[in-house]
Amino acid sequence: MYLTFPFIIHQASEEASLRALESLMTEFFHSCTTNERKREIEELLNNFAQQTGAWRHCLFFLSNTRNEYVMMYSLTVFENLVNKMWIGVASQDKMEIRSCLPKLLLAQHKSVPYFIRNKLCKVIVDIGRQDWPMFYHDFFTNTLQLIQSPALAQLGLVMLKTTSEELACPREDLSVARKEELRKLLLEQVPTVLGLLTGILETYWDKHSVIASTPPPSPTSGESVELLGSLFQGSQYSKLLCQPMAALDNESQQLCCLVLECLAHLFSWIPLSTSITPTLLASIFHFARFGCDLRTKSEANKVDRARLGVLAMTCVNELVSKNCVPMDFEEYLLRMFQQTFFLLQRLTRENNAHTVKSRLQELDESYLEKFTDFLRLFVSVHLRRIESSPQFPIVEFLALLFKYTFNQPTHEGYFACLDIWSVFLDFLTTKIKRRLADRESVLNRYKDALVLLLREVLNRIQFRYNQAQLEELDDETLDDDQQTEWQRYLRQSLEVVAKVMELLPSHAFSTLFPVLQENLDVYLGLQQFIVTTGTSRRLNITAENDCRRLHCSLRDLSSLLQAVGRLAEHFIGEVFAGRFSDALAVVERLVEVTCYGSQTSLYDLETAVPSVLKPDLIDVHAQALAALQAYSHWLAQFYSEVHSQNQTQFINLITSAVDASSPLITAKVPEKLLLSACHLMVSITSTVRPVFLVTLPAVQNIFNLITTENQNRRLPQEAHMLVCRALSNMLLLPWPNLPENEQQWQTRSSNHASLLAALTREYRILRGTVNITPRQPGLDDTVIKQTLPVLRDVVDSISSESTKSRQICYQSLQESVQVSLSLFPVFIQQPDVTDEMLAFFLTLFQALRVQMGVAFTGQIIHTFLSMFTREQLAASILQEGSAGCRVVQKFLKILQVVVQEPGQAFKPFLPSILSLCMEQVYPVVSERSSPDVKAEMFELLYQILHQNWRYFFKTSVLTSVQRGAAEDTMENEAQFTAAMQAFGQSFLQPDIHIFKQNLSYLESLNSKHKLYHRKLFRTSMLFHFINVLLQVLLHKSHDLLQEEITLAIYNMASVDFDVFYSAFMPEFLNGCQGVDTSQRAVLARNFKLERDLPSFTQSVQRLVNDLRYYRLCNSSLPTGTIKL
Repeated sequence: MYLTFPFIIHQASEEASLRALESLMTEFFHSCTTNERKREIEELLNNFAQQTGAWRHCLFFLSNTRNEYVMMYSLTVFENLVNKMWIGVASQDKMEIRSCLPKLLLAQHKSVPYFIRNKLCKVIVDIGRQDWPMFYHDFFTNTLQLIQSPALAQLGLVMLKTTSEELACPREDLSVARKEELRKLLLEQVPTVLGLLTGILETYWDKHSVIASTPPPSPTSGESVELLGSLFQGSQYSKLLCQPMAALDNESQQLCCLVLECLAHLFSWIPLSTSITPTLLASIFHFARFGCDLRTKSEANKVDRARLGVLAMTCVNELVSKNCVPMDFEEYLLRMFQQTFFLLQRLTRENNAHTVKSRLQELDESYLEKFTDFLRLFVSVHLRRIESSPQFPIVEFLALLFKYTFNQPTHEGYFACLDIWSVFLDFLTTKIKRRLADRESVLNRYKDALVLLLREVLNRIQFRYNQAQLEELDDETLDDDQQTEWQRYLRQSLEVVAKVMELLPSHAFSTLFPVLQENLDVYLGLQQFIVTTGTSRRLNITAENDCRRLHCSLRDLSSLLQAVGRLAEHFIGEVFAGRFSDALAVVERLVEVTCYGSQTSLYDLETAVPSVLKPDLIDVHAQALAALQAYSHWLAQFYSEVHSQNQTQFINLITSAVDASSPLITAKVPEKLLLSACHLMVSITSTVRPVFLVTLPAVQNIFNLITTENQNRRLPQEAHMLVCRALSNMLLLPWPNLPENEQQWQTRSSNHASLLAALTREYRILRGTVNITPRQPGLDDTVIKQTLPVLRDVVDSISSESTKSRQICYQSLQESVQVSLSLFPVFIQQPDVTDEMLAFFLTLFQALRVQMGVAFTGQIIHTFLSMFTREQLAASILQEGSAGCRVVQKFLKILQVVVQEPGQAFKPFLPSILSLCMEQVYPVVSERSSPDVKAEMFELLYQILHQNWRYFFKTSVLTSVQRGAAEDTMENEAQFTAAMQAFGQSFLQPDIHIFKQNLSYLESLNSKHKLYHRKLFRTSMLFHFINVLLQVLLHKSHDLLQEEITLAIYNMASVDFDVFYSAFMPEFLNGCQGVDTSQRAVLARNFKLERDLPSFTQSVQRLVNDLRYYRLCNSSLPTGTIKL
């Protein structure tokens, strides 16, 4: 039988009600209770909580129950009362609650579970948030008294932490004035509070340090003190921090943890000031030592000590993360860094029993994370302040950071430390660029550290030195950035190598090149182990140990090739001549390796361990091609600057590079290798552009492979596209260093025409073979899907080139374009094919619209507009994410290109494009999310308005001068209004991306065309827009865009501030629901008549906050309440 809970409880029955409530709560949380029954019980409890005076019964329940569920429920009733209904509670009742709850806390804090105690503390703090100091003057002093009483200090600290959390950064259920008042009151208390907390930490440390036995000095302590001397120049900290560790009992540890938690929260919001005394900092650092010294017998004690260390470092990081440092705090900052580096020394100190790595491995992971965070903050935020201080030995710091980095126990820890080095190297590079005169002295100061760093990072990516760790890295699973753990490890390491190279180029090169040579010798020596029997070729290395060593050497070679490729950018530009011989040595070596790999076909060998060695051999070959490709800009500079002196040398390099690539361009080669060869060819043809390239036999072979019909020999699509791009570039791109009359355009043009004729042979035949009625999918789709991406790619690659290149390209393509247009209606029912076609037309419009000419472009647009009926569009848009949807997006993108075209040629299409947009697309997308189509449609609308402003506003220059552009002559007003309504409507919808995009479009139209000042907008739309944007702020639906929304409101209001303040604001406030007349008056009074952006922004934020607060208060008043 179900128990019920009486709504009206009399004194006599309070006991019975408590029992009934206990039964109900136990039943609610019982695993057998049905959801339906739970809902019934929930309704009962909610109804009870809403009753006036329910709090009295809850007070009785709290005093007389041991049931945790009942306690939690009763406290929730109080919490609800204080936070949502307090304004309507009688003052006598408030007094009683303020008096009873603290007494209850004092009486029961030890006997109830900690979460009940914390909840009760929060309810009392919530009352303080509303009533302190006016009606609850002893709220804060009570907390301070608790902290000072040894038996109640823990409770006081919980109260203090809760007060800091709830009062310093309160939620929005307070007015701005009250928030400001609370912060001011709390800041007045900060010196007292910090003094108290310092006292507790000092007392406990001193009390327990006396008892702690002093261990005998360790045999290695001498070197540590010596380095300390240089760090602190014999400061008091070396003595202070060398004291033995305090041995805290369990209760003292808990109390000190609470003190540090309070400090961490306080530091998150109080400004840096002298209230944070040297004594307080020293005390925090004493406790930070617990994290780096965990020698203790019990495991539990180890965890507690680590927690103290973690909390102390959290406090330090809160302080260090503040970028705004007052002058009088800079000295404190220096002291903090000195103290932290004492800890860093302890962490990286070696002795007989421990290596640095094993010491770091023993430490708590969270402590190490916090310590690394500290180092990152120090280097990124404060290094510029501290670096030049004579009291801060930066070079010794880097030595410690080096030891800390290269002894990290986890990969993540190592990555985090590499990031710190990257920030440091950026800092150094920037400093040197600013002070070029001191370049040498700055570099000399840091040279040793950089040399060590480079050598160690290079060692860490080599299996030869770091096999155990590197084999742990996953090289299969892709992360969010589409790279494996191994790739990330290598990339981050090579970024550091590249940054050192920028600072010490010749040294970096002389470190890397010999290591590369050594591994290359192994690779180049493999030829002697190739055994040929009949048709098979085998690598005759079979001993397990030899295979393992070869595997490691090949992996290292692959990494070092990537490193050499990453450094290519440091040999070009101004330094080209100075570093020419180094770069030439690299490129010659790379050419030699790629030719060797292709001639010996190492990728095709049988090996003893095929699953390991075959991928290794393929990877080295692919990386060698990729590294050579990275030097294509250097080759281009070589071609233009010194080609005339070293002609033979340059021709040999290019010929060999092409000879290395050409044999790999076949369907039989592993795809990784094939693509590397194709990319190298593309770079040679597009970046270097040698004039003799087309005459090379290897290039002729590739030309024949691509242009002869043979589906069996056809390359995979991506490789096929790259090779076509390379061949097309070779014929279309201007040769460097040659005048126009020596470019041989005529020959190249006919060669290009025959290349494209061969590539589109099957595609062009389609025009004659398909019926002109919409048809079913079939074989022809494959031809279309293979051919159009290639043509698109060819056009794309010359889109930013000279007019001549584009003319030749269009001549070669002309027939294919006409075929595409005639096929378009046939395939209109097949969105995947239509998608491909429109992608092709979009690229044509972007790159070749001038070459296509107005008449033909008009014909294309006309065809599209007539094909896309309203039904067709609606059907496509409704299938979100489908090919049909993508078709509509591309169609809208094409129209965007058309409406942006200057001149009058395409203006006749404007009315039909506008009508398509507003009458066909908009009605379909306005009711749905359709984010992709919506984004394109609004961009099209924006481009129509921006590029064709005079289609709507016919303001002549003369009238602008005469009337100051006060009046506009409007045309097509209905279409303009419809467009503005569409923008306005989008601000009422939840999609934040569309909201942001459209807000920026309006702001852009205002900055470029004074949209907000136009008479039509000003008189009939401005107030609507401001109103909508203010409502959005009130509903907090797009909180991420607060700044952008407020700026837009300011720009709209600034059209006429007088009208905004005298007409809009009163009208807006009168229309606000849920507030009374006096509250409206306060809101109006607080909205200051400011005209600068910062003050206006503050007023808007205040208005939004206080309006929400008043609504919250009013909605929680009991019915029939009379407010005075």
